[in-house]
Amino acid sequence: MQKKITLLILFLFLISGYAQRNVVLIIADDLGRDYCDIYSDHGPSVVNLTNVRRLLTRGVVFNNAWSNPLCSPTRAGILTGRYSFRTGVGDVVDGSNTKLSLNENIIPKMLNLYSPNGISKACIGKWHVTSSAPAGYNYPNTMGYDHYEGNLSGALGQPGQLAVGYNNWAKITNGVSSNCTNYATTENVNNAISYINSQPATKPFYLHLAFNAPHTPYHLPPANLIANTTLSGTQSDITANPVPYFQAMVEAMDKEIGRFFDYLISTGKWNTTDIIFIGDNGDDPLVAQSSPSKGSLYQAGVTVPFIISGPDVVNPNRTSNALVNTADIFATILELFGDANWRTRIPTTTVDSKSLMPILLNQATTVRPWEFTEIFKLAPTSGDGKAIRNADYKLIKFDNGTEKFFNLTNSPLETAARDLLTGTLTATQITNYNYLCTEMTNLVGGTSFCNTLGVNNVESQINVSPNPFHNFISMKSPSGNENYKLFSNLGQLIYEGNTIENQDFSTLANGIYFLKIIDKSISTIKLIKE
Repeated sequence: MQKKITLLILFLFLISGYAQRNVVLIIADDLGRDYCDIYSDHGPSVVNLTNVRRLLTRGVVFNNAWSNPLCSPTRAGILTGRYSFRTGVGDVVDGSNTKLSLNENIIPKMLNLYSPNGISKACIGKWHVTSSAPAGYNYPNTMGYDHYEGNLSGALGQPGQLAVGYNNWAKITNGVSSNCTNYATTENVNNAISYINSQPATKPFYLHLAFNAPHTPYHLPPANLIANTTLSGTQSDITANPVPYFQAMVEAMDKEIGRFFDYLISTGKWNTTDIIFIGDNGDDPLVAQSSPSKGSLYQAGVTVPFIISGPDVVNPNRTSNALVNTADIFATILELFGDANWRTRIPTTTVDSKSLMPILLNQATTVRPWEFTEIFKLAPTSGDGKAIRNADYKLIKFDNGTEKFFNLTNSPLETAARDLLTGTLTATQITNYNYLCTEMTNLVGGTSFCNTLGVNNVESQINVSPNPFHNFISMKSPSGNENYKLFSNLGQLIYEGNTIENQDFSTLANGIYFLKIIDKSISTIKLIKE
C-alpha cells in the first residue's frame, strides 16, 4: 500500500510538473543578427554566444525575423501584438514623443484575464515604452506586471559619461526610485532570480527580462564576465575602437544569461520553462557591419536574432525560414500558457500578432505570407516609411514617395544597383511588386501605396520609339484604342490620356520611367529619358 501511495504521489507530481509552463522572454538591446555566431551567415566580426547557444538543441532558430528599426516601437509591438500605426509608437519614446497607451492590452494584462492571479508576471530591466518621469514610475505595474525592477528610459548614461552608466544608474522598483551601482547586466539577472525565488514553487511565471546591453554607452564590462584582457577601457580607446567593447558587452550579457540558465537547471525549472531570445533592432551605426542599420527599414536595421526554445518545441534543434515579426511574440506567449482563445478576450481590438505555435509544434512551416515593419518620427525624416516582404521580394515605401524594390533571395544586398525599379521588371517581379503593394494597402488602409504595374503576353507587339527618348514618344500598337499612364521611377503619375505621341516631355528630368498601356489587357514598358 505504501508503495502504491508513493507511486501515486510521484504520478501526480509529474502531471503537475508537466502541466506547469513558465515562459521567459529575453531581449538584447541593439543586437542585430550579423554579430551572432548562431547564424552561419554572420558578418566578419562575431560574438560567441556560448550560453545562448544552449537554447539551440531544444529550440527553433528563426532566420527571417523582423523587428521595428528602433527599440520602443519593437517593444510596444511585442507587448501588444500590434503594429506601430495602431499603437502610435513609431519612434523612440523620449520627451514629447507618443508613448504607449496605458489602456493597451499588453501580455501581463492578458495573462491575468486568462488566469486571474494564476501566473506570476515580472518585468526586469529596460522598459522604454512609457514616461520615465516620476509620474510614470509605476506604469509597468499599472499595465499588469506584478513586479517591475529596472530602468524606464532608453539608455544608461551617454557616451563620455563614464561615471553615469551601467555602474551608476537610476533603478525603479515597483514605482520607487533608487540609485544602483551594481553592473546593470548582472543586476538584471540578480533581480530575475530573486523574483522567481520569492514566488510559490508551483505557480507558473512569466518573466520579461530586458537587458540594456549592448546599447551605448560602450564600456569595459567587469573582468569576470569577459575573456579579452587587452582592452584599456579608456574613453579615447572606446571612441576610436567601439567594436571590441560592443563585443565585450554582448559577451558579458551572454555570461550572465548562462548564470540565469544554471539557476533554472539547479532549481528544476529548466525543463518546464520555454525561453524566447531576441534582439530589438539592428546594430547601432557605430558598430554595424552593414549600412544602413539601426533606425532604417533596410535589412540591417530590422533583421534580428530570434530563438524559441523549451519543452513545447517538438523535434527541436531546427531552423525556420518562416517570415516572422517580433509582434508575433504576443500571441505565442499567450498560447504557450495555454490560452488558445485569447482573441475572444479583446474582441474589439485589432491584433496583428500571429502565434508561432504551429511552427514550434512542427505542424507548419509558416504562419504568415509576408512580414511588415515601419518607422515614423515625431519630426519626419527621409527615412520614415514602411516595408513589407514575402519569401523573395521586399518593397520599401518611404513617406516622401521614394520606393525601393529588391529580390532578397537572389540579391540580399540592398544597394542602389540592386534596386529592381532601376531596371526592366520581369513578369514575376511585377507580380510580386503588385502583391506587396496591395497587401500593404489592405493592411494600413486608405488609398494604394503604390501605382501598380501590369504585364501581359502582348507586350512584344507594342513598339515604342525612340527609347531612350528626349522630347516625344512614338507608339505603334495593335488596336490604337489604348489608354496611357506614364509613371516616374518613384511611382508618381506623370501623364494619363488616350494618346501620348503629341505630348512634349522635354521638361521631364532624365531617368527611368514606366509606361502603362491599358487596352483589353495591360502592359508596362520601361522607358529611359535622356
